[in-house]
Amino acid sequence: MNTPAPNGCRSNLDSRYHRLCDLAESWGIVLETFAAVGAVTSVAFMLALLVLICKVQDSNRRKMLPTQFLFLLGVLGVFGLTFAFIIKLDGDTGPTRFFLFGVLFAICFSCLLAHAFQLAKLVRGRRPLSWLVILGLALGFSLVQDVIAVEYIVLTMNRTNVNIFSELSAPRRNEDFVMLLIYVLFLMMLTFLVSFFTFCGPFAGWKKHGAHICLTMIFSLAVWVAWIILLLISTLDPKWDDAILGTALVVNGWVFLLFYVLPEFLLLPKQQNPMDYPVEDAFCKPQHMKQSCGAENKAYSEEEITPGFEESPDTLYAPYSTHFQLQNRAPQKDFSIPRAQAQPSPYNNYEGRKEGR
Repeated sequence: MNTPAPNGCRSNLDSRYHRLCDLAESWGIVLETFAAVGAVTSVAFMLALLVLICKVQDSNRRKMLPTQFLFLLGVLGVFGLTFAFIIKLDGDTGPTRFFLFGVLFAICFSCLLAHAFQLAKLVRGRRPLSWLVILGLALGFSLVQDVIAVEYIVLTMNRTNVNIFSELSAPRRNEDFVMLLIYVLFLMMLTFLVSFFTFCGPFAGWKKHGAHICLTMIFSLAVWVAWIILLLISTLDPKWDDAILGTALVVNGWVFLLFYVLPEFLLLPKQQNPMDYPVEDAFCKPQHMKQSCGAENKAYSEEEITPGFEESPDTLYAPYSTHFQLQNRAPQKDFSIPRAQAQPSPYNNYEGRKEGR
């Protein structure tokens, strides 16, 4: 039997939805407002990503687009899951909460981890991963949490008892909820550590992306530490458990949007900077080839090269123009043949007569 509708809700509304409109419990209205705005913003970013996919000039930034699209799907799910915590816990919302909370965050943090692995290679000038490998890493890391969540729900519900989550005591339910997220905490710590490796390399252009991931993980860890501490405090009234978890979802979702998605979108349309990459095709530079047949041309033999000239500081490199190095030519030697010159004769002024005659 439905309880009387609170102020702000219509009279025939089911009691489990009263938090969505109850003015006395305004936290539900505030959370659903921020969650709805976040969901709309996530969809807008997803549409913008589809528009920008043809305008991204940097190939390595373009490789991240599928993984970032998956990340936005996870963020959209985080905002949508908030409504499951505003609605009262029952046989429908219980399995949804326990399954999707860890799975959605595992998707988000796995995408950040895959991006951090890519940046750690790019910042050192190493060969980057393909978009398929990056997406596969993100899905592979998140799949572990899916298996853990499915096993827990099946064992806890004993296949059919969907009301078990509402029947558990609040302390037991909170402990199980946190224990179920241990792998997600591991993903968070791993992503946070890998993000520091994105600052170790000569190509500084990729460090901006690493800074976005690092800041996102710092604020996410702060949010998670806060809600876990509040949830496990026994003196806190259990009626606030749903408000704590719903707030954690909304805050962390906006952390994803403000500290990672928005800065990454600002960098996507920028032109490719040659300074962000090593010497193009450095491994394709011509080497001395072994002679297979024919006479050796002494003009190009290594013996004819001036000793020490290869390591001369005058050697210049012109990137993205040719694989050969420009060199200052040494001054040419004078090989001209000197001409013979006649000596002046002592008889040039002799005219055959004595002086005075």
